[in-house]
Amino acid sequence: MQRNMAPGSRAVVAGVLALLCLCRATSSSEASSLTLFDSELSRPGCGSLSDWDEYAADCESSVLQLEPDCEEGGDPSCESTFALNAEKILNQAKLFIEQKKIPFPVDNQNINEELAIGYVLIGNGLYDEAVKHFSLLLQGDPELVSAIYGRGIAYGKKSLQDIKNADLALYELNRVITLEPNWPEVYEQRAEILSPLGRISEALADLSRAVQLQPSARLYRHRGTLLFISEDYVAAMEDFQQSLELKKNQPIAMLYKGLTFFHRGLLKEAIETFREALKLKSDFIDAYKSLGQAYRELGDFESAMESFQKALLLDQNHIQSLQLRGMMLYHHGSLQEAIGNFKRCLQLEPYNEVCQYMKGLSHVAMGQFYEGIKAQTKVMLNAPLLGQKASSEYLKVKYLREYSRYLHSHLDVPVAEYNVDQDLPGNFKNHWAKNLPFLIEDYEEQPGLQPHIKDVLPQNFDSYSSEVQKLICTADHLGALMQYDTPGFLPNARIHRAIGKTRQMQWRDMFDIAVKWRRIADPDQPVLWLDQMPARSLSRGFNNHINLIRGQIINIRYLAYFDSILDFIKDRILVYHGAYNPRGLLEVRQALENVNKVEDLLPIMKQVNSKTRDGFTVNSKVPSMKDPGKEYDGFTITITGDRVGNMLFSVETQTTEERTQQYQSEVESIYKDLTAKGKALMLSTELGDADAVCNLILSLVYYFCNLMPLSRGSSVVAYAVVMGAVMASGKEVMGRIPKGKLVDFEAMTTPSPDGFSKMAKSWMNLKSLPSWYQSLPSVAEAFPSTRTMIEVLNTDSSSHCPKKS
Repeated sequence: MQRNMAPGSRAVVAGVLALLCLCRATSSSEASSLTLFDSELSRPGCGSLSDWDEYAADCESSVLQLEPDCEEGGDPSCESTFALNAEKILNQAKLFIEQKKIPFPVDNQNINEELAIGYVLIGNGLYDEAVKHFSLLLQGDPELVSAIYGRGIAYGKKSLQDIKNADLALYELNRVITLEPNWPEVYEQRAEILSPLGRISEALADLSRAVQLQPSARLYRHRGTLLFISEDYVAAMEDFQQSLELKKNQPIAMLYKGLTFFHRGLLKEAIETFREALKLKSDFIDAYKSLGQAYRELGDFESAMESFQKALLLDQNHIQSLQLRGMMLYHHGSLQEAIGNFKRCLQLEPYNEVCQYMKGLSHVAMGQFYEGIKAQTKVMLNAPLLGQKASSEYLKVKYLREYSRYLHSHLDVPVAEYNVDQDLPGNFKNHWAKNLPFLIEDYEEQPGLQPHIKDVLPQNFDSYSSEVQKLICTADHLGALMQYDTPGFLPNARIHRAIGKTRQMQWRDMFDIAVKWRRIADPDQPVLWLDQMPARSLSRGFNNHINLIRGQIINIRYLAYFDSILDFIKDRILVYHGAYNPRGLLEVRQALENVNKVEDLLPIMKQVNSKTRDGFTVNSKVPSMKDPGKEYDGFTITITGDRVGNMLFSVETQTTEERTQQYQSEVESIYKDLTAKGKALMLSTELGDADAVCNLILSLVYYFCNLMPLSRGSSVVAYAVVMGAVMASGKEVMGRIPKGKLVDFEAMTTPSPDGFSKMAKSWMNLKSLPSWYQSLPSVAEAFPSTRTMIEVLNTDSSSHCPKKS
């Protein structure tokens, strides 16, 4: 098609496809970066940074933590648990009494001294001795509350080593609450036993009772932490705020407050709060790390790098910062720098599966297969124990290793002569695309690395001819025009450059060029044609599922579309009630007028429709150009839940065999028309003809995006085809995708191909293709094999290509 549309222009015949990975890594290794954020919350009540002098006292349990006089590395005799002699114990006990630290004191001074001794033993980590001591006291008085309480605390401390002691601790604390129901410290102690057992709701109830009896900064922070773990981020934020109002100088509480914003997708609020934490403590490493990750989620690479750098200046061995920075560098396309971070991470923590997996992935993406597969094999050795949950890296690594072996064996095979979708076994592709455990019957492994096939070597930009250099720079420029200016999308210089060549082809061939480059640019994600999957799995359907709101977690990528989707849902509800409940239509219309947020729809729907119990669905329709009046299934919007703040708002497309055939028939019809109009365009100078061709190109992509025919990356592949096909028609895309716009969601939420075409052209800013494009060499001839494709993606052109705005 392109040869006929633009005669005499080799560049246009080439149809350069600049390809950008529009999706921030959805790989589990990327997702695991968020779990790093929550490591500070591993201890209910306190953070892990207990070495802060100004904060340590407030981060202790409600029982005084006494420090032994011995220093680490001192006299060996001092390190014995019997190092505390009677005199020291008595001196500390007297101090305990003077400071009025004894819980539930009695009138008898001698008994108080004995109680104090028991608490001193706890404070010095001598839990068995404390249990024996309190037990002796209870022989004399079985209802001595302070002794029951002390024994409960000692059992609770012992439960950290042996979970059996947790039941003993709870039994003792329950007795105390029966005898003395109005002491907040007892409820807090019980919560500290319950929460590690997973009994979070009971722990929260105890902390709420403690807050009711005597609010404190520590109690609010402790409860906020458990609310955070429960993903009730709004309530957690309120508790951290209450804690900060009672005690301002709490960097950790401020950090936690920022994390509640982060997990709700409120990135700007999170960034502001992390900065507030840094004002309270300027050398707060975890605040810099969290700030870096928030900027990364916002797509601000430079600010994220600066924050990670500050964290690592404070501690060059901070593993989480190294891991997060390395992952960000990978998804920015800076693979060599990413490898440096992962190597450092593994020097410090050799069994870090995320760093090991990402190191292997980075090496493979650069064509360094021997190092890559060696790292992958180390991840495979970390098989989970029986009953233990496998890490996401372990689940993915065998797929990556098999695909790496396949790529290596085809390094020097012309790209046009092999086909991933046909070569890889159907069950392998099916399991890989669905991220299932690698349990594939009768699977025959790919051949191991063959010594005669060498790894990809670094290629210097200067080693390319001037014509190819110009082609590379052009690809970088075109790819940058495809960058989404939306939170959650990092610019990736490597994938900006990923380009392809068109030829006389069918519509699938045109899209498949972009698919091949997308695969090479990032081997982590399976970019596969769904209709090439085994017939059995396709008949069941592949679900492309996107959570927009889950509980209190908002998917910030799609935030700009919430209003338009809400309007669409309202319209469909009114159409439904107009057809099935015309008498109640006015009531429904009035109720919907008061709904300004998707979250408020569920309670309204429950009021106006008795059938709405746990939720409801709304389906979109896509009109046919080929058969006017006919409609295809679009996507399904689902809203479920029992209340605001505990709901799921999602969109889903189901790629079934029947649906695929319908859309492909539509695409083939448009492609046939496009080919004919393309031939006519070369004989015409009418502007209307060029506009008609552009409309057909965008209509083709409209149906492609609504079909979602790939396991990953349908959006980026679609826009790459738009740019290549428009260039083939003699036009150049000058405009960038507007802030907040996503190509696939624009197609999915626009009711017609004409509307999508009009909207897309408004930002594309099409101009006549400059004549110098004619001198660009053929992409297929310049980069004929996988090896040459990887070489050019690895090449640094930053100091060679002219900067364009």
